[in-house]
Amino acid sequence: MRHAGLVIVLMLLWGSLSASDLVREQRIALELEETILVGYPLRLSTGELEFFAIHTESDSERIFGGAVILHGRGANPNWQDVVFPLRSRLAESGWETLSIQLPIAAPDEPEASTQALVAEAFPRIKAAIEFFRKRQIENIVLVGHSLGARMGIEYLASEPGQNVRALVAIGLSGDNEKPVAGTLLALQKVKLPILDIYGSQDIESVLSTVTARATEAQRADNRDYRQLEVPGADHLFSGLADELVQRVRAWLRKTVGDQRAVPTSAARS
Repeated sequence: MRHAGLVIVLMLLWGSLSASDLVREQRIALELEETILVGYPLRLSTGELEFFAIHTESDSERIFGGAVILHGRGANPNWQDVVFPLRSRLAESGWETLSIQLPIAAPDEPEASTQALVAEAFPRIKAAIEFFRKRQIENIVLVGHSLGARMGIEYLASEPGQNVRALVAIGLSGDNEKPVAGTLLALQKVKLPILDIYGSQDIESVLSTVTARATEAQRADNRDYRQLEVPGADHLFSGLADELVQRVRAWLRKTVGDQRAVPTSAARS
């Protein structure tokens, strides 16, 4: 408890410079550590702060790569919708997963604070990528949901050459305002394979920018961009977690998986 108290004091000092509610992050981490049944908790460092993550190894005979899982707004690295099904079941299928705590706003913060959180996520995503590299896993993909998907695409646009092989963007929102910014501007810059997957009953900011997202990917001449609508799915893929995992798993394996699979022993050596 003494250690936790010291961490919270340090978080309060750092919080004056951070868009994220770091005290709330620490509270979430302490709560999650007691409930994790699949994978194990750890702390990663950006060089300036430590943040919570959940690493899940794969029991598969061959490892396809490492998947960094990026949760959505109001969620966490073990969130029951979208996040837990992906981080646990991709691991069953040959992908090591690392689900990381992303910056989160205080409960009373306005929606306009989101952009600051996006930029603050970049060092964390970079640290997650480095975690896999240290494990000799080079075939790395980002799998993001909602705000996590936006953080993923904007990170790739701002940090080229990070050896990320692909992005799965689930429930990716855009902004139809001109000039284009955020998600749409990032799609102009990223030429990696992208699976833009969403539900037919998704939220308005996702559904209203379906065409705009495809247009910006075409503007980038990204021939490896694919949009996929899942009939009946809402923003959380409620009741359709199995189909979501199956779709993501199949696309990853076809796009960046099979040709890079290595024996499990080699990946962990």
